[in-house]
Amino acid sequence: MKPLSVPFTRLPHAIGLPAPVYETEGAAGVDLIAALPDTEPLVIAPQGWAAVPTGLVFEIPHGFQGEVRPRSGLALRHAVTVLNAPGTIDSDYRGEVRVLLINFGPEPFTVTRGMRVAQLVFTPALRANIYSVETLSATARGEGGFGSTGLHSKLASE
Repeated sequence: MKPLSVPFTRLPHAIGLPAPVYETEGAAGVDLIAALPDTEPLVIAPQGWAAVPTGLVFEIPHGFQGEVRPRSGLALRHAVTVLNAPGTIDSDYRGEVRVLLINFGPEPFTVTRGMRVAQLVFTPALRANIYSVETLSATARGEGGFGSTGLHSKLASE
């Protein structure tokens, strides 16, 4: 499969930070790195949130999107995650990518320059032809939602 080509530029506050790369052969996303000044870490209080600058601007091809997703290690070790996960970067957006982090942990969380704060995954963005009708087809589930299929899966022996 031919890789998707996605050009990017660095803003002045990201100069000197590594370019986004896939860290392993099987990685689905590239890490997004905090582009904060060395002398100005960002402290996120418990139950607080902040937009972390990356200093990166992407030119995502038409028909694709960028999804900003949490890093599992931050979530596991610090209860820090992406508030609007996944955050969507549209193909026509040409502004700085910022990561909206939230701290669900009991202690303040400090973001420093060069810290990997999220990952960015590029995916196709299918556009639907949305139209109004008088009635929709019926299904067995119907209007059931929010747990309507139960809490536990059925056992294989059932």
